[in-house]
Amino acid sequence: MLVLGATPMGDPADASPRLRDALATADVVAAEDTRRTKSLATALGVQITGRVVSFYDQVEVDRVPLLLAEMREGRRVLLVTDAGMPSVSDPGYRLVAACAEAGIGVTCLPGPSAVTTALALSGLPVERFCFDGFAPRKRGPRQAWMRTLTTESRAVVFFEAPHRIADCLADASEVLGPDRRAAVCRELTKTYEEVKRGTLGELAAWATDGVRGEITVVLAGAEPVSADPADLVAEVEDLVSAGLGLKDACARVATTTAADVSKRALYEAVLAARG
Repeated sequence: MLVLGATPMGDPADASPRLRDALATADVVAAEDTRRTKSLATALGVQITGRVVSFYDQVEVDRVPLLLAEMREGRRVLLVTDAGMPSVSDPGYRLVAACAEAGIGVTCLPGPSAVTTALALSGLPVERFCFDGFAPRKRGPRQAWMRTLTTESRAVVFFEAPHRIADCLADASEVLGPDRRAAVCRELTKTYEEVKRGTLGELAAWATDGVRGEITVVLAGAEPVSADPADLVAEVEDLVSAGLGLKDACARVATTTAADVSKRALYEAVLAARG
């Protein structure tokens, strides 16, 4: 059995009773940082009795077959990362996939996550959201990624490093517009927790003074805009030229564009344009 354990982001008191029990009883504890995991156990008053092995990005591939062998022998493996949920921008998914393929059971001890915590604190509409991991480090790829969010109607959550957040917010203001709303959440659950809410223009100006700590950004979804169906005819025809049926092409454009337009109105606009 593989057990995925969500670990506190800052305050050890956020550890669940099930995580405490798992740390004490697992045969093997696979940890992103063994020292931090041992420190967490000490803070929780828990003695780890099993073998502790490292499981970080650079050794993940090599560790998977070794841990599978442990589980095939009937041992219980607990996987923990430095903070939050394994597999969510942290090591884990390769081991889960390998267990699934090998028919080995996998369970999860739910708990802290910077993604859901930031969403809850953002003050933005987050009924629908997507998570994009870390923003690209370099400006060109970062701006290209942001252009894909221009018409994204869902809230977007992503991580950013403190030394890049000012440039990231400046790019976001430039690409997505200074009026798009967002929230910058830093040091979640820690002593200096702070949530800064505002427009991208306001947040970009705020970040120029420097921002410290671990950062999660929540970006509001794009507002739907009214559009003349005739303006989207060329996009539909491009899809038709690529082999898609007219009705399917209209449906795809209507559902993927930020414009508020119906499939029927788009279909009629295409027929009218064709004469």
